[in-house]
Amino acid sequence: METRHLHYFMAVCEELHFTRAAERLGISQPTLSQQIKVLEGEMGMPLFDRIGKKIALTQAGALLKDYAARMIQNEQNAKAAINELRSDNRGMIRLGVLPSDLDYRLTPMLVKFHADFPNIRLQVFASTLIQQEVLENKLDIGICLPGPRDSMLTQVDLGWEPYHLIVREDHPYAAMSHIELSLLQQIQLVMYPRTYIGRELVENTCREAGFELEPIMETGSATSLLQLVKAGIGGTVQPRGLLEGMENSGLCSIPILNSAPCRNLRLIYRADRYISHATHTFISSLRRFLIDNLRLEDGAQNP
Repeated sequence: METRHLHYFMAVCEELHFTRAAERLGISQPTLSQQIKVLEGEMGMPLFDRIGKKIALTQAGALLKDYAARMIQNEQNAKAAINELRSDNRGMIRLGVLPSDLDYRLTPMLVKFHADFPNIRLQVFASTLIQQEVLENKLDIGICLPGPRDSMLTQVDLGWEPYHLIVREDHPYAAMSHIELSLLQQIQLVMYPRTYIGRELVENTCREAGFELEPIMETGSATSLLQLVKAGIGGTVQPRGLLEGMENSGLCSIPILNSAPCRNLRLIYRADRYISHATHTFISSLRRFLIDNLRLEDGAQNP
């Protein structure tokens, strides 16, 4: 069995269409069909049911797909490991982070990492679909909130932090040392849309306390949320450390008592993926930064 046959086979599995798969591979459709027939001959069973212009995986095809995906991943891992032998602390890392963390929190760490390891290329993407994109190999590693457990992922708990109420310095509640969770229903709020994980986390905590939030305005950007609060539109409920490092923000952060919303942060990467020395180096730097600068609490203490 040749590796190229597996690549051809996986392209057809993903497209379920010979012409589209051939275009994606840069070969002719008859050539692709002939190569799949060679593979089927080697397997001794058909891999696809051909129903008119449509195709579907047979039981043998579905079985081969699972093994082929692992074989191709192992091939990529081997190439990455060998390439690393030729490098001098080089490599490229694709990191996914939540939008608010990229906007305000991780930039100092990225600057320091580049100063320490200038030959390592780093691509950072803001995303709310980090787990999915790591599973699809669009990202190498991600920092995200907990999602469904998946055997394909290695998940490392980084710690947790509570949410605070963020208001303008002249807000009536700005001088308070803390507020009760129930008071949030009396405050005009601007929040992320309901599809955002952070919004759902806050909403779920409020529902458990017996009330619903009704924000006056919703926006999908941490920058615009804080700008709206700064303009006096209302307050917002965000992770404790969001304002840290922002000088003269004109805003203040007020702790919430009695079952404050909390978020857990996790580092995730595919369990079957080769983790390069560059990536291990970055993960170590990242964990030190989170502990030293974001003041994350130990995950075991999560209330």
